[in-house]
Amino acid sequence: MQGFIISLNRARDEDLVVTILSDSGLDTLYRFYGARHGVINLGFKIDFEIITNVKSTIGQLRDVLHLGYPWLTDHHKLRTWQQFVTLFYSHLKESEETGGFYFELLDRAAESWAKQNPKRIAIESYVKLLEHEGRLHKELHCFFCDEVITKEVSIIRSFLPAHPNCAHTLSIKQEGLIELFDNHSSLFLSDKEVDRLWLVLLEGI
Repeated sequence: MQGFIISLNRARDEDLVVTILSDSGLDTLYRFYGARHGVINLGFKIDFEIITNVKSTIGQLRDVLHLGYPWLTDHHKLRTWQQFVTLFYSHLKESEETGGFYFELLDRAAESWAKQNPKRIAIESYVKLLEHEGRLHKELHCFFCDEVITKEVSIIRSFLPAHPNCAHTLSIKQEGLIELFDNHSSLFLSDKEVDRLWLVLLEGI
């Protein structure tokens, strides 16, 4: 089985409680510390097995193989990736079924992470997630006053549109936002606008 580590917590001594997002859903597993174990980290994609025991309510993580990417040696790209995948834990931890969509979304993002600005990939992926969940608001009506937005637009949490003077936040060009929402492309967004959307994304998905 393959999956991404989206949460990693210390248990007793050097043992770990690991939450993995796979094609079949979320698994929270216990990993005993030992010299035979390879290093794992938040955000890593791994191949693994689950060992169950009638005496325990949590399965054991076994036979871990790290499926690496070349960009993992780039500290900035790794840090951005870890910030991104952590958001999925908060979003999915109460879900009974996640299906394969979220795993495939992360898988595609990881494959592209070295090819362009990682924040652009994260933002484009998030728009796909919002669309999948039926939460993408393409109609440019202000979240606060419900009036049509005719000029520049501000984006608040969940990428909801608002008038800049209603949201009291910096604005972005409509052209760039429409391209992002319609075609999942950040092509018409400047790096400064991407940085603004990244900060909004970090508030939670």
